[in-house]
Amino acid sequence: MDRVEAVVVGAGVVGLAVARELALAGHEVVLLERHDSIGTETSARNSEVVHGGLYYPTGSLKAQLCVAARERLYAYCAERGVPHARCGKLIVASGDAQERKLRGIHDQAVRNGVAVQWQDAAHARALEPAVRCTSALLSPDTGIMDSHAYMLALLGDLQRAGGQLALASTCVAARAVAGEFEIDVRTGDGGSLSLRSPILVNSAGLAAPELARRIAGLAPGLVPRAYYAKGHYFSYAGRSPFTHLVYPLPDEAGLGVHGTLDLAGRLKFGPDVEWIEAIDYAVDVSRRDRFVDSIRAYWPDVDPARLAPAYAGIRPKIVGPGAAAADFVIQGRAQHDIAGLVNLFGIESPGLTASLAIAQAVCASL
Repeated sequence: MDRVEAVVVGAGVVGLAVARELALAGHEVVLLERHDSIGTETSARNSEVVHGGLYYPTGSLKAQLCVAARERLYAYCAERGVPHARCGKLIVASGDAQERKLRGIHDQAVRNGVAVQWQDAAHARALEPAVRCTSALLSPDTGIMDSHAYMLALLGDLQRAGGQLALASTCVAARAVAGEFEIDVRTGDGGSLSLRSPILVNSAGLAAPELARRIAGLAPGLVPRAYYAKGHYFSYAGRSPFTHLVYPLPDEAGLGVHGTLDLAGRLKFGPDVEWIEAIDYAVDVSRRDRFVDSIRAYWPDVDPARLAPAYAGIRPKIVGPGAAAADFVIQGRAQHDIAGLVNLFGIESPGLTASLAIAQAVCASL
């Protein structure tokens, strides 16, 4: 049985950031990933947005860690040559009822210490002539980034600090023995191996609750149920009419079908919300009509013929339909009384933006 100082499970953006942080702190780290490459699930199937931190309740981990990490993330991208752009976004409203909700988002952003600027219809139209609204909120610090390039930079830091990445390696079980964890791993060639480590971080994303249930000694009541909120994305052919990201008001379980740009200026829309029982990344083309209706509310000139199915992602939710959004869960010894174990549950948006701060919080909880 091989012994290492720390094992992290899940090589998505957060797992990579955590493994990097542990390695930079001087730990010998092994990062286990069940797939054949890094970041193939939630980290590769999102909007690639650097969030400002507007929406989240003051004092929540989402608010604290997003705001704490945003400028660090921009600086890290600049230092490592990770493509990114601070393009800003508009959240748009039409009519009195929506404007009241938008005022609530404005006030929440101010409480979170996030810079926002109220725009009346004329100022919003000056920023985005194609957008129809009666008012808007500008978040100048929202941006976009190349999430895969970011993950490669984190991996490079991890490996330079002596950490190891083990692909096609699935953590199937773990148990605490004499102050350490015995960790059973199934390898891609059908073999198996065992690791022994005083630190185990469960950053398995969609599979984090499932993995937690296979950790002997962890009380079942501390493991949340996994819910899957699927989001579809549609690309838009031709030149984008927008220079900012354009968001409607948030809806159930998400931020609404918004228009985002990639770093080449290409436009896409999404995600919507579809609650599913099993992981499925197929794009349902029949949802295009609902996309058109959502987009037309703020961009009347959308051409449905130019919308094409792009990809789908799944949010790792820990609450189901109709429930208030859950905060990030960074579950350490204070919650379960098991030294060296940290479970990460419900790390959805803004997990990409907050990843560097999440990594610091994990290390602080050990």
